Amino acid sequence: MKNLSVTVSGTTPNRNEQTGTFKSKFSVYALFLFCIAFTFSGCENYPDGPFISLLSKVERVSNNWKIAQAIDDSTDVTSNYNQYELNLSKDGTAKLTAKYVFLGVNLDFTTNGTWTFVSDSEKIAFNYENDSADGVYQILKLKEDEMWLKEDGGTLELHYVNQ
Repeated sequence: MKNLSVTVSGTTPNRNEQTGTFKSKFSVYALFLFCIAFTFSGCENYPDGPFISLLSKVERVSNNWKIAQAIDDSTDVTSNYNQYELNLSKDGTAKLTAKYVFLGVNLDFTTNGTWTFVSDSEKIAFNYENDSADGVYQILKLKEDEMWLKEDGGTLELHYVNQ
C-alpha cells in the first residue's frame, strides 16, 4: 500500500486563486440565469399576457367561464352575452349554455362539443353538436381566471372570467 501525504497550507490564497474562484462562481451564476431566461423566453404567447405562468395552457383554459365583456367592432355588446356560460374541461370537452330572451320568449340553448388548441396554441377551436356555435378564436389573454378571445377573421372579442 502506498502512503499518501497531504500538506495543508496555513496561508491565504493568493490573488490569482481568489480571481479563479470568483470567475468560477460567476460562470455558474451566469449559466443559471441564461437557463432561466431561455426557459421563460417562450412563455409570452398571447398579446395581452400573461408573461409567465406556472400552469399549463390546458390547466388555464379548463374552467367554468362567463362573459364579463363582449366587444364587436369597438362597440360594447356585453348585454347580448351576459347569460352565456362556457365550461371547458382538461379532457377537451366543452359545454356552451346561453339563456336569452327573443321576441319576449325566454330561450335556453345548450350544446356539447370539444375544444382544441390550433396554430401552435395561439388559437382555440370549438366543435359543437350544434354547428352554428362552432368557431375558431385567437387567444389574446389566457390566465387561470381570465381568458380573452377574438373571433378568427371577425370583429367579436369576448372577455371571459372565472364563474
